[in-house]
Amino acid sequence: MIALDQHPSGRHFLQIPGPSPVPDRILRAMSLPTIDHRGPEFGVLGLKVLSGIQQVFRTRHPVVIYPASGTGAWEAALANVLSPGDAVLMYETGHFASLWQKMALRLGLKPEFLALPGTDALTGLPNSWRHGVQADLIEKRLREDAGHAIKAVCVVHNETSTGVTSDIAAVRRAIDAAKHPALLLVDTISGLASADYRHDEWGVDVTVSGSQKGLMLPPGISFNAVSPKAIEASRKAQLPKAFWAWDEIIEINKTGYWPYTPNTNLLYGLSEALDMLLEQGLETVFARHQRWGEAVRSAVRAWGLPIQCADASVYSPVLTGVITPEGVDADVLRKLIHQRFDLSLGTGLGRVKGRMFRIGHLGDCNDLTLMAALSGVEMGLKLSGIVTAGSGVQAAMDYFSSHPQSPALKAAA
Repeated sequence: MIALDQHPSGRHFLQIPGPSPVPDRILRAMSLPTIDHRGPEFGVLGLKVLSGIQQVFRTRHPVVIYPASGTGAWEAALANVLSPGDAVLMYETGHFASLWQKMALRLGLKPEFLALPGTDALTGLPNSWRHGVQADLIEKRLREDAGHAIKAVCVVHNETSTGVTSDIAAVRRAIDAAKHPALLLVDTISGLASADYRHDEWGVDVTVSGSQKGLMLPPGISFNAVSPKAIEASRKAQLPKAFWAWDEIIEINKTGYWPYTPNTNLLYGLSEALDMLLEQGLETVFARHQRWGEAVRSAVRAWGLPIQCADASVYSPVLTGVITPEGVDADVLRKLIHQRFDLSLGTGLGRVKGRMFRIGHLGDCNDLTLMAALSGVEMGLKLSGIVTAGSGVQAAMDYFSSHPQSPALKAAA
């Protein structure tokens, strides 16, 4: 065991699905001297990051940037478009969808929580925690709401607790097919800049995200990308809001400033992160994440362990959830791996606590980073006495060997 006053040699392997490792290039940008947030230099920075983040969300409309975590952006999304007592249709895909639903309750809303019914026969886990959003269930419920009491539909794009990425375009089609006026609110806190996301094209009204995942920044910045329909709704919404209110922020953002003190040095980092992503091209970034995800899943299959996401069509490119054998406490395994190899893996959350661990493969990462992480997991499995079907390390190496980087990826490296 590593004593608390000792520092192991080498770099810590942070393979949780966020906060993700922060590249040196971004750390250097954040170390610049703090400037006057009312001065002309800051206005240039503000306009740059506001324009760049629109490109990442793929929107022509405003993106509100808060000095807050993703939880703050959840609250901002609800508070700006809804009124006390409003009915909200939310969909359970995992722990973070559940937390957003609990927030809606605390804000005085009336959330209805849809879920895929039943229990998975293989794992005994809820079906809704192994599959993505079922758009047909949303359409059916909205068709039943003839009086349009439901004011918003809230779904999670990339559910960090389970490794499932839902089809947001299908949810939009379901709302339209039901001819329902409900707003569409989407959490892509862990999906943005790692998984394909299209705010405008998919007809999303409010998209929530944060800085510490695919954007490769420390926690502390969050976002609301907003549609014209959402802005119109915000003018009539009655939930209390002051700090979170869009109107003042959007107005002063037109000149590159904020109505309060922004987190200047994190905005330096955001500016650098946007340069890195847009220099490579988003399609290149998404392809890289898909490739990493498949290599990790190849390893998990070789170990003979179930992947938390049961539907291959919605595997997350951001993380892979791994279900441990019956009777094996995943958190005990994680603790052993951390102590022996200085490797951090994501814990199981909510209903899957102790049943699974999560391997992050996002952001500032590469093939060798993942090979080292998978080696640490495989050694941990052996030290724990868990017999695997085969070598996941070898399977991942084989995958990388047979699926080399594309020329575009090489050029961006």
